[in-house]
Amino acid sequence: MTPPLVFINLDRDAERRARIEKQLQWYEGKVQRLPACWWRDLSPAEQDRLYSRSLNEAVYYKPLVDGEKGCYASHLTAWERLLASDDEMMVVLEDDALLLPQFNDVIRAIARLDEPWDMVKLIGRSREKVQSQTSLVGSTRLVSYSRVPSMTSGYVVSRSGAAKLLAHRRPFGRPVDVDLRFWWECGDLRICGVVPAAIGLDETSASSSIWSGSEAPALSQRWRKFKMKWSLTVGVWRHRAGRAPR
Repeated sequence: MTPPLVFINLDRDAERRARIEKQLQWYEGKVQRLPACWWRDLSPAEQDRLYSRSLNEAVYYKPLVDGEKGCYASHLTAWERLLASDDEMMVVLEDDALLLPQFNDVIRAIARLDEPWDMVKLIGRSREKVQSQTSLVGSTRLVSYSRVPSMTSGYVVSRSGAAKLLAHRRPFGRPVDVDLRFWWECGDLRICGVVPAAIGLDETSASSSIWSGSEAPALSQRWRKFKMKWSLTVGVWRHRAGRAPR
C-alpha cells in the first residue's frame, strides 16, 4: 500500500503549489496540502510553546529567523497529523521538491521494509559518506549515513519516528534540518536515506521564503558555530550515526 503524502506550502506561494500538484497527479497514494505556518500569525503563547530562546542560545550559534521557526512548526504539524491518523507512515515534501522518475517505486519499496526505521530521507548531498548500504529497488540503495545530511525537502517518516521527534523537539532551538543531524537526542532516532536521491529541487528553491537575507557572522557567532559543529562531530562519533534496515 502506498503511504499518504503531504506537501508543505505557504498560502501565498501559489506558483509552487501549482508546480508540485502537477507532479503529484501521478502519485499513487493520498495527497494533501499542509498549509505552512506563518510564524507571525501564531500567538505569543504558541510561539513560546514551540520555540525556546534559552535552548537556542545553548545549542545553536544564532537566533532563528521567523521563516526557520515557521518551517519547523510546519514539520511538527506534519508529524502530529501522522500520529492523529491510522497510517503507519507518511511522505512529507516541501513545495520546492522535484520528483524524479523513480519516486513512486522508491516510496513503495520503503513501505515494504521489514526492519524498523524512523525516517528515510529522499534527498541528500551529491556525494554521501555511508556507513552501510543495501539494495532497495532497481539501482536505488538504502543507506546508513556516516553523518546525516541536513536537507528536509522530502522524507518518509514512520509513526515511531514522528512520536520520537514530537517527544524531544518541542520546544526547538535549532532549524529542523540541523536538529535531525543530532538524531541521538531523540531517543536514538533511526534515520536512513536513499542513493541516488528520489527527489531534487526545482527552480523555485533558489528563492526561499525562510531567509530574508544574510549578514556576515560576528566573531562570537563563528565561535559558537565551531562549538556546535564540534558537538555534532563528537556526537556522531559516540553514537554511530544512522542504522539502515538490513
